[in-house]
Amino acid sequence: MKFILRRIAAVIPVMAVVAVVVFLLIHLSPGDPAAVIAGDNATADDVEKIRQNLGLDKPLLQQFVIWVSHIAVGDLGTSIATQMPVSQLIAQRMGPTISIAIFTMLFAVLAAIPLGVLAAWNAGKWLDRLVMVGAVCAFSVPVFLIGYSLVYGFSIKLGWLPVQGYKPMADGIVPYLRHLVLPCLSLGLVYMALLTRMTRATMLEALSEDYIRTARAKGLSSGPVVWHALKNAANPIVTTIGVGVALLIGGVVVTETVFAIPGLGRLTIDAVLRHDYPVIQGVLLVASGIYVLINLLVDLSYRLFDPRIRY
Repeated sequence: MKFILRRIAAVIPVMAVVAVVVFLLIHLSPGDPAAVIAGDNATADDVEKIRQNLGLDKPLLQQFVIWVSHIAVGDLGTSIATQMPVSQLIAQRMGPTISIAIFTMLFAVLAAIPLGVLAAWNAGKWLDRLVMVGAVCAFSVPVFLIGYSLVYGFSIKLGWLPVQGYKPMADGIVPYLRHLVLPCLSLGLVYMALLTRMTRATMLEALSEDYIRTARAKGLSSGPVVWHALKNAANPIVTTIGVGVALLIGGVVVTETVFAIPGLGRLTIDAVLRHDYPVIQGVLLVASGIYVLINLLVDLSYRLFDPRIRY
């Protein structure tokens, strides 16, 4: 319990720094934010009204205190473009993004760990080289290029999957999954490549340990040997899974744009194009909070994978 409380306490200053950076985003943007939002044809009165609505006419410290007090009660502000609460906009767009993130992680983890273990077990052989060449290629190709290639092959040429769009689960499980296959595959290949290389590297280190050589010398079969090595190599792999969330957060923006999916990534792009600062701030704050929370859970999970760790 003390360890958990210490880790949670360590998250507080991180989120405080994130909040300060996100708040200053509107002030660090070039020019007058109110004038940028108002547009070229706005009058001085229009700009002043926007400045008052955003609270930009108050001292900077007072603005920050007011902003934080609103966030504390779940008020992320109001969208300038749609006049809707930012929290409501994020809630509406959260479903597609969470679906893509969950299925991408499942696909990447379930494919990458067996491939990494297989490559490590056959280190130096043709199978190892084949897996590593595929991982390097997948990690090197941009997400949008993978997405367009998959659309051209599976949607335009073969006609097996929809080109773009999103269907909620309420419309049926089959349409829901069919619209997620290509986005998750295009984003998951990059994530899978990173995780495969990390799994191979940690497994090679674990397989070279004395206890593995002893187990082999005693005639233990390959399955239990690989399982024991994988358990001892789990910590770096779990860390990579947590760090990969950053790739998902960044990749979702590109993926949702390519496949026209109405998620948080698409909402961010629209907000940037419209100079909708409250929406940009809200999305960045929520995304940062999710990333910090996942890394906290990864940190707390170390004890489960390595019983030698004592807190």
